[in-house]
Amino acid sequence: QVQLVESGGGLVQPGGSLRLSCAASGFTFTIFAMRWYRQAPGKERELVAAISITGSSTNYLASVKGRFTISRDNAKNTVYLQMNSLKPEDTAQYYCNAHRAYSREDYWGQGTQVTVSS
Repeated sequence: QVQLVESGGGLVQPGGSLRLSCAASGFTFTIFAMRWYRQAPGKERELVAAISITGSSTNYLASVKGRFTISRDNAKNTVYLQMNSLKPEDTAQYYCNAHRAYSREDYWGQGTQVTVSS
């Protein structure tokens, strides 16, 4: 059974940091690109960061570039999102996604809430 379990969300003050983790199981993690999405109330879900299967290639939403870092540990079947210099506009539910274009497979986690507020 496929599972993506996010953790690490919470309440943080502006300028603070959080590290999200997403533990994967039930599928071959090493052949899936991994992504972090977020969705704020009343807004569409947006792609925040993506990482290739080997970790050699990453992409970021323009508004988080230089502040967020996506990484993966294929030995632990885990993807991370290090978030620094957080802003109130980063407040959202953050979702982990596993994507394999070849087989059109997409798996989603249940999400973790990030709230940036003083």
